Amino acid sequence: MAEKVPSRQRRGRPRQAEVARLAGVSQTTVSLVLGGNKQGIALHEDTRARVLAAARELGYVPDPAARRLAAARNNLLGVFSFTATFPTAVEHSYYPFLVGVEQEAAAQGYDLVLFTGSSSGGAQAREPGALDRVRLADGCLFLGRHVPDDQLGKLVADGYPAVHIGRRDEPRGLAWVGADYVAASAEVVRHLIELGHGRVLFVREDDDALASTDRERGFRAGLARYGPPGAADDPAVVVRTSRPEDDITPEWVRARLDEGVTAFVTEETDNGAAWRALRAAVTEAGLDVPGDLSLALLGSPPADLATTAPSPTGFDVPRADLGAAAVRLLIAQLSGQGHEEPLVACAFRPGHTTGPPPGGAGRGTR
Repeated sequence: MAEKVPSRQRRGRPRQAEVARLAGVSQTTVSLVLGGNKQGIALHEDTRARVLAAARELGYVPDPAARRLAAARNNLLGVFSFTATFPTAVEHSYYPFLVGVEQEAAAQGYDLVLFTGSSSGGAQAREPGALDRVRLADGCLFLGRHVPDDQLGKLVADGYPAVHIGRRDEPRGLAWVGADYVAASAEVVRHLIELGHGRVLFVREDDDALASTDRERGFRAGLARYGPPGAADDPAVVVRTSRPEDDITPEWVRARLDEGVTAFVTEETDNGAAWRALRAAVTEAGLDVPGDLSLALLGSPPADLATTAPSPTGFDVPRADLGAAAVRLLIAQLSGQGHEEPLVACAFRPGHTTGPPPGGAGRGTR
């Protein structure tokens, strides 16, 4: 038998090479024995016993990193955000997503790695090959309003496990989890119509983000079901703006009131630009909410307005639930199992920014 390695001379974790020297066998034999001999190679029982005895004597513990590499898995799930500010602050609207992701990943036995290439403003994340580094993880979760389809498409085409938090149609084949914005938006419209609002206006950003499109679909569905006849088909009930801070002014709001609009609905976005502009214009015009007009927000207000202004009527996005659902879907991909996550319902938020229109209720009800 080879000379025993004195324990007092060892430093750090005992290695398989030390076990091999103590047992008088090759390191390959040690690897076979300690790995359970999944290859089925014939080994003498005495050899196996010596290896196990040497491992016990040295206090050998398998290196988890080495075991993961051997299995071609790191047990790491990536998270990549395309928002301009990575959600490290508790007040950030993306923070609850990460709470759900972390809790579910921990429950499933996975660690997380956060890719912060977009924290400088997003341009870096759109450079060719910028997403290749996510391959360090077994699979990756992506979130953000605007995501480069070409780079995500390459990952999907290569068979890399990826899930987007939020509904997406492109790139083809990308898995996603989403909230039921259509049903939630229709519920907000129902609330306004039942209060008596006959003319309701939806203000959205001028882009084709699916989160905005789903909210508009729900808004029009609510008008079609609960509003005056033909209201849902009127193109004027939706206003699109690429510069809310310039387009939504006190004069613009007063002009809409003169046309008979009594309630304004807008959407939550990464920066909350439309909601900010609408609130500022109403305040500057000296109008009372909800006395002179009602406001509703399809989502949550920006963090800095959540504590300085009345809670808006609208709905709450189940961010933590969506994060957890995304982790489950990604792990299902990693295990090769077919799995779908249903749309997650959004809870209606009564808030304090809606009431009956001036002049009485009932004009908009059927």
